[in-house]
Amino acid sequence: MQIAVVIALGFIVAAGQAWGQEWRPERQVELVVPTAPGGGNDAMARLMQRIMQERKIVASPVLVMNKPGGSQALSATYLTQQAGSPHHLLFATATLFTNQIQGRTKFPYTDFAPLGLAYIDYSAIMVPANSPVRTMRELVERLKAEPESVAFSTVALGGTSHAALAQAVKAGGVDPRRLKMVVYKTSAEAWTALMGGHIQASISSVSGSAAQVVAGNIRMLAIAGPQRRAGPLADVPTLKETGLDVPGVATWRAIFGAKGITPAQARYWEDALAKVFASDEWQERVTKDNVQAPVLRGKELVKYFEEQYAFMRGVLVELALAQ
Repeated sequence: MQIAVVIALGFIVAAGQAWGQEWRPERQVELVVPTAPGGGNDAMARLMQRIMQERKIVASPVLVMNKPGGSQALSATYLTQQAGSPHHLLFATATLFTNQIQGRTKFPYTDFAPLGLAYIDYSAIMVPANSPVRTMRELVERLKAEPESVAFSTVALGGTSHAALAQAVKAGGVDPRRLKMVVYKTSAEAWTALMGGHIQASISSVSGSAAQVVAGNIRMLAIAGPQRRAGPLADVPTLKETGLDVPGVATWRAIFGAKGITPAQARYWEDALAKVFASDEWQERVTKDNVQAPVLRGKELVKYFEEQYAFMRGVLVELALAQ
């Protein structure tokens, strides 16, 4: 009888210790990137990987897996196939929303677990350096007179940059549905077309365009964000400063987990990512890229995504790109 009691107590103690233990990865972790190797998303994901491993934030090996295709649809679909796995993460872009809104994916973004906001970039409206258009107001007046006279490059019809441009011209009295949009596969192709005179203007991310501004190849007319940038872009006004009072359309990057992970697993990754984003290496990179990195996690992050999704849906419906 005493032996049975001792055994029972042993099981209770062991179970209590197990319940009290925090979850941690038990095998290799896959950090899935929706774009090809060598691009900006890939570079930031690999920086995350390096920080996790070198600082021993994550003890298990972390593998960056590139799954480009379908404007992020392929990588997001892959994550749906890993339901319940805490060893798969998605380095997601705002296309996660627009794919759902435009019907390119059949699953809602809420199927995934939001774990951390990596950074926020904003779009900028720009023209070639030799363009006769000097200001955002001049561009708007030209569009008022003849909307189809200006061809804009973008890498995604109905993406955040397109939405930012639509909001800007609408505030200036131009029907955004009449804009002439030319879609390119990559930003590099768009730059070549812009500087070659094949198109007259472009809408693209601020961070990805800064080098072209510094090199003197393009003129940035306005930033579709809440504030000016530092450094070489300090003279570029926001849309609000040009008289076009529109909300900033965020081009965010965030980390999502698979559907069905436990609260303990989500909490582990929230804490690990917070350490990555607070590291000197990460802060140096976001400063260099001139992007914003607000600390958002848990309920705050969920609310942020709800607001961004609702905003993007409204814009795309207005553009007749979604129902």
